[in-house]
Amino acid sequence: MGNVNLPAPVALAAGAICLLGGYLVGVLAGPDTTSRTTATVASYDQDTGRLCLTGDGVSEQEGEVQDGTLCGTWRRAGASTAPREGDRFRFVTLSGGSSGAGDDEPSTVIYGDVLP
Repeated sequence: MGNVNLPAPVALAAGAICLLGGYLVGVLAGPDTTSRTTATVASYDQDTGRLCLTGDGVSEQEGEVQDGTLCGTWRRAGASTAPREGDRFRFVTLSGGSSGAGDDEPSTVIYGDVLP
């Protein structure tokens, strides 16, 4: 049997189908994406970086929500302004591990910024 060469369009189509299949498997079987939500700043301590948020979207976020308030450590971009009580705040949360303060409670990290 001699060499068998595929025509270029068939080879390109097969490659595109493989890429599309890989993308679909990644989307369907991959991890859930985080969703950004908006809440209202209840309090912020600049010394510790502890931020507390309230609002409708807070209960759907990762982390411990007590009495409708989600508190955690705020992580921000370099030029972000510090939040004040009553500011609207768009954020995502990550929860896990311990806070490093000697307790075994999971820590919540809040990534986000004040809305203009």
